Amino acid sequence: MSDLKTPVRNFIKHHFRHFNAAGLVDAASAYENHLKNGGKMFITLAGAMSTAELGVSLAEMIRQEKVHGICCTGANLEEDVFNLVAHDYYERVPNYRDLSPEMEMELCKKGLNRVTDTCIPEEEAMRRIEAFVLEEWREADRMGETHPPHFYLWKLFEKKVLDQYFQIDKKDSWLYAAWERNIPIFTPGWEDSTLGNKFAADVMTGPIKSSHVVENGIELMTRLVGWYREISANCSIGFFQIGGGIAGDFPICVVPLLEQDMKIETPLWGYFCQISDSTTSYGSYSGAVPNEKITWGKLDIDTPRFVIESDATIVAPLVFAYVLNW
Repeated sequence: MSDLKTPVRNFIKHHFRHFNAAGLVDAASAYENHLKNGGKMFITLAGAMSTAELGVSLAEMIRQEKVHGICCTGANLEEDVFNLVAHDYYERVPNYRDLSPEMEMELCKKGLNRVTDTCIPEEEAMRRIEAFVLEEWREADRMGETHPPHFYLWKLFEKKVLDQYFQIDKKDSWLYAAWERNIPIFTPGWEDSTLGNKFAADVMTGPIKSSHVVENGIELMTRLVGWYREISANCSIGFFQIGGGIAGDFPICVVPLLEQDMKIETPLWGYFCQISDSTTSYGSYSGAVPNEKITWGKLDIDTPRFVIESDATIVAPLVFAYVLNW
């Protein structure tokens, strides 16, 4: 391909020559090779990647079948939809470092919940979605059903009840792309989210009778084990970790769970890359170098493994652009 057709990729290859920049190129190239060799890729989303609008590039990765499974926090799950339906009501605060406690309280009174430099509008985003999702929870409760958290958001896409509220192109929503491609999503610790809090409140106050309407952690791990066994029987699965925390810690354990606890011979993860700004010397698992994962039976000694110590909001779109030949 000519430079004109892939300007971002060619810029990266020409300018990113050393240190973290070179690590980005190495990781992106190995990601590409993993797919070319028939492998699948599993991505984890921590932090506030959805509010950072990572969907602009991640959605296309999903559509082009360069992502085959996702593990994300409850916040990333819902905030992609919040952005989809309330983008025009968001407020950016470029000088967020200069805000006084009194200024923060004013934002709170206005229903503007701040994530770094971006305020999510409570009424237009959170409360609007809650009303629709509550109906889906209630229906599942009546039917005695249990589903993962994303299932109920996908139902809203299926029924098109949110379409009238879309304020960005749905092609920039990674969750919408995941629904279109029906790729598996795993959301550990979902209770730690706005919708998760709302669900817990509804269980305690009465609108929802059973807490099992939404998949719990053990059910989630069981589903993940089943998916990993099915896919790894035919191809290698890579692990691309954006940030740290539960989104990464939860799914990577599936291999030692199978090998050590269930005594089932299992292929290890076939590729590993983490974008991280966490410091290893503080005892942070999120910042642990990949070699440490060898000792836990998650990676092999010849697994391609990379760490890009940088800001994921900058690095992840560049890796995706490289893989997409942008």
